[in-house]
Amino acid sequence: MEARDHEVDDPSEVVGALRALHGRPGVGTSFVERVFGTPTFFRLWLAQAISSLGDWLGFLAILILANRLGSGAPGASVGLVMAARIVPGFFLSAGAGVLIDRMDRKQVMVASMLVRALVVASLPFVDSVVGLVFASLVLELATLFFSPAKEATVPNLVPVEKLATANSLGLAAAYGTFPLAAGLFALLAGVAEWLGGIEAFDSLHTSQEAVAFYANVVCYLAAALIIYRLAIPRDHIRTHDDDRASIDLGEVFKDIGEGWHYAFCTPVVRAVNVGLACGLIGGGMLIPLGQTFSERVLHEGPGGFGVFVFALGVGTGAGVISVSALQGRLRKARTFVLSLFCAGVALIVAASMSTLVLSAMWVAIMGIFAGSVYVLGFTLLHESVEDELRGRIFSALYTLVRLCVLLAMAAAPLLADLLDGVSDRLVGGQIHVGIEVSVPGVRLTLWLAGVIMLVAGALSAVALGGPRSDRAADAEHRSPARARSMA
Repeated sequence: MEARDHEVDDPSEVVGALRALHGRPGVGTSFVERVFGTPTFFRLWLAQAISSLGDWLGFLAILILANRLGSGAPGASVGLVMAARIVPGFFLSAGAGVLIDRMDRKQVMVASMLVRALVVASLPFVDSVVGLVFASLVLELATLFFSPAKEATVPNLVPVEKLATANSLGLAAAYGTFPLAAGLFALLAGVAEWLGGIEAFDSLHTSQEAVAFYANVVCYLAAALIIYRLAIPRDHIRTHDDDRASIDLGEVFKDIGEGWHYAFCTPVVRAVNVGLACGLIGGGMLIPLGQTFSERVLHEGPGGFGVFVFALGVGTGAGVISVSALQGRLRKARTFVLSLFCAGVALIVAASMSTLVLSAMWVAIMGIFAGSVYVLGFTLLHESVEDELRGRIFSALYTLVRLCVLLAMAAAPLLADLLDGVSDRLVGGQIHVGIEVSVPGVRLTLWLAGVIMLVAGALSAVALGGPRSDRAADAEHRSPARARSMA
């Protein structure tokens, strides 16, 4: 089947055939089908992995370029560039979701890649912070289209019993490529030095960051070519008599309202959105506060923070792998809620420890459940949301994720300083519960972060209450068609 995949007129037939053959010995047992579900999804995943490698290369290069262009105020220039990558999602993601649901998603992904390649190719010649901020805005606009379009496409390419694995693989492609990109970026310093000695390349600006940008362009073009050659269903497109998608302005606003109504009124979708959003507010606080906690509470210095990051990464990876291995035996909605609760408890316990080893161990446990939350949340959305609504739903989710991560990063240090003063005034920075326990602001804030994750679990459990959501939560035990058609 892999060899003839490009000959199938309707790619959904491939998925249907694999679903029908699932479980029959000797059929569909190639490595690609066992791991990725279908050859088409494998190619989409490969395109995502290549583009993510380029994303990280470009991200590292943009940080260096922003620092260099900022000269007297490098911190401010980096902040402006990062803001340019975050702000557009708050205002434009809803409209992007509507267009994704009305257009050929393959064309959307290819166009997004080409736009990003064009913008990145211009970055070696940018000589001002303003120009870099503008380029970052355009890059983010293109990303607003690519990510939801890719997520909306996945359920059409993967058998329903492979969706959790597909989301685990997607997470690995998105974040697992960062270490590879960091190593490649370091190697590009030598390439830049070699190219700098060739006079013919002088006009190309062959600094380390410039060479990284060129490598990023190659990654985007390769990903665009892979996606262009995929056979991706177009059944979600609404057509009129002239067989063209309708993009009337009034209809666009109507569709935006329909998408947000569905996102917050459908039990499973609301539970996932609320759970992931609130969970990120709590879990996201560990990143800006980890180093402070290591230094002030554990007295381990910056090295302790590195241990935390490593433990979190290992735990998250273990959680992702566990969900993929056990997906056939999991009640996904219940496990999603339970994982939120357990992640909150683990964070509270980790913040209560007084030694690095014990604290890192509980951070790893938190990572296990955090990885489960991510994979199960996306899988529930893939299984429960109708095809013609997925672009809007995932756009809404990405908007919430951006908002909550930004809120966690910005609020955590401020809250820690505030609670530090309160603790000093009220209890002298220590409490006695049989033993003397230090309660600086950073520990209180991390405890609060754990409580927020517990609240996220409670809100998700409430959202999943009732017979209607029970049916949606059991979508994995139904046929794929019925799972998608549930409202």
